[in-house]
Order: sequence, then structure tokens, then C-alpha cells
Amino acid sequence: MQDGFVWQSRVFMARVGVFAMLAVIWGPTLALAQSSEDRFVQREQRRIQREPGNVGAYVRLADGFIRKARETADAGYLARAEQALRRAVEIAPDHAGAARHLAYALSARHDFPAAVVQAEKAIALDPADADAHGVLGDASLELGRYDRAAAAYEAMMRLKGDLASYSRRSGLKNLMGDPRGAIADLERAVLLGMANGQPRESIAWAEWQLGAEHFAIGEIERAEAKFRAALETYPGYYRALGGLGQVRAAQGRDDEAVRLYREALAVAPVPEYAVALGDIHAKQGRAADARKQYDLVEHIGRLNALGAAIYDRELAYFYADHDLKVDVALELAQREIAVRQDVYGYDLLAWALHKTGRSREALAPMAEALRLGTRDAKLFFHAGMIHRAAGDPERAREYLARALATNPHFHVLHAAVAARALEELATGPTSDAVRAAR
Repeated sequence: MQDGFVWQSRVFMARVGVFAMLAVIWGPTLALAQSSEDRFVQREQRRIQREPGNVGAYVRLADGFIRKARETADAGYLARAEQALRRAVEIAPDHAGAARHLAYALSARHDFPAAVVQAEKAIALDPADADAHGVLGDASLELGRYDRAAAAYEAMMRLKGDLASYSRRSGLKNLMGDPRGAIADLERAVLLGMANGQPRESIAWAEWQLGAEHFAIGEIERAEAKFRAALETYPGYYRALGGLGQVRAAQGRDDEAVRLYREALAVAPVPEYAVALGDIHAKQGRAADARKQYDLVEHIGRLNALGAAIYDRELAYFYADHDLKVDVALELAQREIAVRQDVYGYDLLAWALHKTGRSREALAPMAEALRLGTRDAKLFFHAGMIHRAAGDPERAREYLARALATNPHFHVLHAAVAARALEELATGPTSDAVRAAR
């Protein structure tokens, strides 16, 4: 237990360090107020002190930690949830709810192989537990086992059709190149969540995901409406703030985008928003401000080494996108693909290979990334740039045109790169242009 306490203390100090860095960058001190979830957690901790064998208290405590993790993007809460659930399983090995919660915590910490094993145990204990099938589907999806994920989601849908089941199935539809089907499932999820009194954060998540689906196919105004709905459902929701920041950047309203990304980072210091904020500054020619945000990305990545490697993929994309430490990006990508053979694992590997000058070698993993027909402008952009560098201008033109047709505002910097590359390709590639595309 002492080692666990030391680890948790390091995680806490690391999170304080992130907020301290944000304060240095922005000036004002950030305060972390106690929420109803904090009080819930404290109540269950006191209950466990009185009743150390109370399995239900451990499960509820873990559930509180998981909700805190969802609200704040703090992986330290997931580690504490896992610790509580392992104690619950130790006390009661046949407790199906504890087994399923543990599977969820493992999946959220990106230990997907272990999550699959644990979810299967939970299903064996209670085959009618729809949520256990859902967790199995989530972990299988992340591992690139799409047939298994589809079967798990189908089982979940048979057992109950609710916000969680429709939301989960939407993710698979997205990957399969069916954004309209994904949107329909998410709309149904929101309605069911409201009708059944689901937690506001869960409803807001589905509304945020709806916004993300609309944005991905270039429907900017609809995306904005869904992000605003998520903020109405759950005020201060960091995902919706980040989504609105993306919308404002796409609309060229950079100052508003900066403000929104800062607000999102103040709630949840995750790499994605720091990268986006840095990219806006770079677009504005504010190199020093961009560098501060990029330093924050690396700071968060280093602190992440205290726990599960949750942000390895984001860090690898960051390095590759910005031509920084491309060898490290490739190492992270190779480590990821060894476990997660999903669409974005292959895309990351292809992009990192391309950035290290191995564009022809990148063609095979890029083909794997595209094999499901996923409609993502980022995938098409990567494919276009890789084919261009590999000496295939025809395929390069095809993919770059698809990227811009899917969403002409898909990235604050890369959309312009795609447009320039497509224009250059229209007049025929040159060796210099091919080299510059790497």
C-alpha cells in the first residue's frame, strides 16, 4: 500500500505541476473547487474505513473516481479506481459488477488486452450484464478487432438499448465509413439519456460526440450547435469548449478559439488542446507563444510516464505533425501498433515512417489505415502526402482532394498544406516538391 500511496502522491504533484505551468503561461492562479463527486468519494472512503470488507463501497468509490476522471481527464483517478476495484475483486472474486468496473478502468487506462480478459470474466459471471459486453466492445475496437467489437455491441444492444449502447455502436459506424449512421445513433443516445435521467456528463458526452461527427464531415454550423448543447447540458464541459475552439478556428475567429482552448485546458490539461492552441499561435506568426504550448504538450507527455501510457499516441502525432523528434514519434508508433492494430495505429505508423523519410515503406500501413473506408480528412491528408513523397502524384491528388472535400477546415495548419500540395500537383510534381512533402 505504501508504494501505491507514493505513486498516487506523484500523480497528484504531477497534476499540480501541469496547472502550475498553465499559470506561468497565462498568469492567473487556477483553483480546484470541491465538487459533489469529491464529497461522494469522501463519503465512500469513510464507509470503507468503518467497513473494510464492504465490496459495494469499493465499487461505488471506484465509480466516483471514474466519474472524476471523465470530468477532468485526470488519469490519476483511473489508477485509484483500479486500486479500489482490485481490492473489491480480492474480497469477492465472483462479484460481477466489480469485475465489469475493473474492465472499464483498465480500458480507460489504455490497457486494452487486460480489459478484454477482465470483460470476458465479467460476462462469464453475468452474461446478462449489457455494460460488460459494451466494455468488451470498446477494448476490442481499440485493438482493431472490429468483428469482435461488432459482436459485443450487438449483444449489448440486444440486452438494452440506451445511451451507452447507441453511443458505443456509433463509434464503430464511424470507423466503417458511415458517419450518417453514427450521427443517427448518437441522436438516439441523447434522446434516451434525457428520457431515462442519465448523468448530465454522459448526455453531454454524446452531444459533444455528435458535434465532432458533424465537424468531421465539414458541417461546421451543426457542429457548433451540438457543442453548445453539450455546454448547456453540462456547463464548463471541457470537451465542448475544445470543440467550440475547433469551430472558431475553422471560422477564422482565432482570438475566440484561443480563449476557448484556454478554458478547456484550465479544466482538463490534455495534449490535444495544447497542440491546437499552439497551432493557432503558429498560424498567427506568434512563434514564442506557440513554443510555450508545444512545451506544455511535452510536459504533459512526460508526466504521463507516471502512469499508463495514455497519451503516447497523441504525443507521437504531435512530434510527427511538427517535425520534432520524428525518431521518437516512430518509436512510439511502433510500440503502439505492437498492441493496437486499429485504423489510427496504422495511420500513425505510416505518418511516422513518412516523416522519417521512409515514405515507400509507409504505403502498406497507410493502406491498412484506409481499409475500412473511414471518412476522416486526416487519414486522406496523410495518404496524399505519403503517395506524393513516394512518387505517385495521381494517388496523391486523389487523396488530397478527398481530404479537402470531406472537410476543408479539418486542421488549422494542415488544410492549407493540403491545398498547396494539391495546387502544386496540378502542374506536375517536381523532385523538390516531393522532397518537401516529407
